[in-house]
This record gives sequence, C-alpha cells and structure tokens, in this order.
Amino acid sequence: MGPPDLESIRDSLKAYALSLPLAEEAFPWGESAFKVKKKSFVFLNAQALADGVLILTLKLPISGEMALTLPYVTRAGYNLGRSGWVTLRIDASVTPDLDLWKGWIEQSYRAVAPKSILKQVDG
Repeated sequence: MGPPDLESIRDSLKAYALSLPLAEEAFPWGESAFKVKKKSFVFLNAQALADGVLILTLKLPISGEMALTLPYVTRAGYNLGRSGWVTLRIDASVTPDLDLWKGWIEQSYRAVAPKSILKQVDG
C-alpha cells in the first residue's frame, strides 16, 4: 500500500465537517476553520500538503486522552491543549482512518455547538 492521498483525505474531512448542521468554513491565519455559530470546531491546515503533511486540530473532550496515545496526535498549541484540543499530523507514516477522524470531527462539533442546535440534530 502506498502513501496516503492527503488531498483526498483533506477533501473528505472538509466535506464531512461542512455536512454538519449550520457548519461554515472561514479562513483565518491561512487555514480552513470550520465553525458552528461562529465557534470553531476544526482547524485544517492544508498549506503543509506541499511538505507531505496534513494538520488537523480539534476538540476532543471525551476521547482526547485516548487520541494522545497515537504517535501522530499531540496536545494543541496556544494553550488550547489544556481545553481538550489536539493536533493530528497526518503524513506518509500514518495509516488513514477516516471513520475515526470523522467521529472526532463530530465530537468536536458537539463540544462547541449550542445545545439548541444539538437538540435539532438529535431530533
């Protein structure tokens, strides 16, 4: 099996983030930031793709400690790590796990979305 197709992974994760209710994309600091009601739930740095790495930062209040056991996951910088944010550095050494990463995107979304939106989502 060859190295992961980082552009396809980026596109899949981006499409999933945008499929969540009221999710929007913004572009602060040269990154894609996915927000719900102006609250960020995922940062996706695709600029590093040229260097062979895809960087994803999200909030994992439930599975953050488990995620940190993976070699490609670290606490997020800028003191975000203290609030449950982690950063994934996906490169050729990482076996893609889109289902896991999409689940983490949903967990991050649920961590920041207003309760009124989550009630609508959950029916």
